[in-house]
Amino acid sequence: MGFYSLQMMAIALELARENQVYEDVATKFFEHFLYIADALNDIGDTGIPLWDDGDGFFYDVLHLPDDSKIQLKVRSLVGLIPLLAVETIEQELLDRMPAFAQRLQWFLRNRPGLAALVPSWETPGEGRRRLLALVHGHRMKTLLRRMLDPEEFLSPHGIRSLSRFHLDHPYVVAIDGTSYEVRYEPAESSTNVFGGNSNWRGPVWFPINYLIIEALQRFDHYYGDDFVVESPVGSGEMHTLVEVAEDLSGRLTALFTRDAAGHRAFLGPDERLQADPLWSDHLLFNEYFDGDTGAGLGASHQTGWTALVAKLLDQLART
Repeated sequence: MGFYSLQMMAIALELARENQVYEDVATKFFEHFLYIADALNDIGDTGIPLWDDGDGFFYDVLHLPDDSKIQLKVRSLVGLIPLLAVETIEQELLDRMPAFAQRLQWFLRNRPGLAALVPSWETPGEGRRRLLALVHGHRMKTLLRRMLDPEEFLSPHGIRSLSRFHLDHPYVVAIDGTSYEVRYEPAESSTNVFGGNSNWRGPVWFPINYLIIEALQRFDHYYGDDFVVESPVGSGEMHTLVEVAEDLSGRLTALFTRDAAGHRAFLGPDERLQADPLWSDHLLFNEYFDGDTGAGLGASHQTGWTALVAKLLDQLART
């Protein structure tokens, strides 16, 4: 919802270039974004934060009928999705819309608690841009250390939906005498629950990966070359966020391009699919992909995200 609010704000600002009435709409979505940011730190004014300082990760919280609360320490995409809520605003745009800029300043002055959630707003970045994000600074770097660790989320073919940490350390929670377990399963589920679909248990989701790449590009748009992270974690190699985005783009497109042996990862071990000319060059777009091998899983068809592959290939060709 934070991502949604920022996208709607950006659309409203673009429309406001031609019609000033949309400045009010942009301000409203800016306020919604701040309230959502506040909820991450204090859900419903109950004092329950979703961020865990010890683990450096966002976790869901289960509220039980007896009013007790359980922090569900599952390292999944749930904890990475706050990275998606990021937008930059050009100074030129603020200069052209003084009414919008004044409303923002009034809101931030009169709601200092909410203003503290977006400290980067007051600090111009590259090109005097302003940054709005649910996570920044220390929290962002901590999340990226998890995301870019091959032993956790980073696979040869993109970001896994569940950390590989849970392969040897499944998360178990007991409720009313029944134990529930979440274990890393990179391919299809080991149970028939939800039709055997395990896309939340370890496979790579292409559309979510695409949004992560775009978020990294937006962060880089603000921070520039001075902000670097180790990627992959353990390699000792430091990269800018746009370089990390390019690496993830390469991992995703490698699902479909041929490797040194002439194989396409998404086709898996089936030699007929890999070599038969009637099959090998007819690319399908799977629902999700094995978190270890990249083999295509789930429904295979021309899904709505097909064009995203073309954009990533185009971006890689330009770098």
